[in-house]
Amino acid sequence: MIEEEIPAALAGERLDRIVSLITDCSRSDAAVLVAAGGASIDGEVHMVGKLRVREGQIVAVDPALLPVTAPPAADPSVVFTVVHVDEHLIVIDKPAGLVVHPGAGHLDGTLVNGLLARFPEIATVGEPHRPGIVHRLDVGTSGLLAVAHTQRAYHSLVDALAARDVGRVYRTLVWGHLANPVGVVDAPIGRDHRDAMRMAVVVDGKPARTRYRVLREYRTPTEASALECRLETGRTHQIRVHLAAIGHPVVGDGAYGGVRTGITPPRPFLHAAALELVHPVTGEALEFSSPLPDDLAAVEAALGT
Repeated sequence: MIEEEIPAALAGERLDRIVSLITDCSRSDAAVLVAAGGASIDGEVHMVGKLRVREGQIVAVDPALLPVTAPPAADPSVVFTVVHVDEHLIVIDKPAGLVVHPGAGHLDGTLVNGLLARFPEIATVGEPHRPGIVHRLDVGTSGLLAVAHTQRAYHSLVDALAARDVGRVYRTLVWGHLANPVGVVDAPIGRDHRDAMRMAVVVDGKPARTRYRVLREYRTPTEASALECRLETGRTHQIRVHLAAIGHPVVGDGAYGGVRTGITPPRPFLHAAALELVHPVTGEALEFSSPLPDDLAAVEAALGT
């Protein structure tokens, strides 16, 4: 069961749209779930999708009642790099532009489709529509991602992520120079009260913490800073939202104020550069790293200190 409190930005929306947002499914599938009794408001089941919700209400959704669709198919044409593989764990390096798993608007050609082509045995690991997946990267973000190879590993990795025992380090380039060379952004993140399709720092959001360290500062053609960011929580768009909130948005991030003149990267400048975890079965401490991809490295190489 998934529960969400309705923020001001979604007050007055239809229940089926709320279900669609919560479960990342299509509106038609959300309507079927509601009609099947899979959604409740403040503990009371409602089976009419056009019902309007109010701020502060708690919507609970049972994703098991989503319509049964064909499982994702294997697609050997999907390109990604395998960094590590053993009986229980897979670590991959995801290229930018690749969606992690099927969802509304992206039914095929995802990382999951590619994983099923190389590792068909993960089809029964985790959730059927995103087998093996325990965490995600935005479509425009490149870098390291852990995938469960077995059900045992899946449960262990999910628990480790929830306990914040997985180290996730990102490289980014932001606009301007920060006041402090190291710092922590500790601010709750939730739906933007003015635009429900974006995330924002909001008082009624979920706790979120991001540590950062300035690696170097650039002055030409404009002021910018290369940062290393470490996630202490894993909220949607967390690094992008936190850095924008302190006045230093990620360069190239059009959703959060990062598109400006002077530096024009082909995508948001964000790369999952390091992954630190305890092996889900053996208990061995593992560390993986991924260099900055060529497209982002070229952008940074053109800057001057």
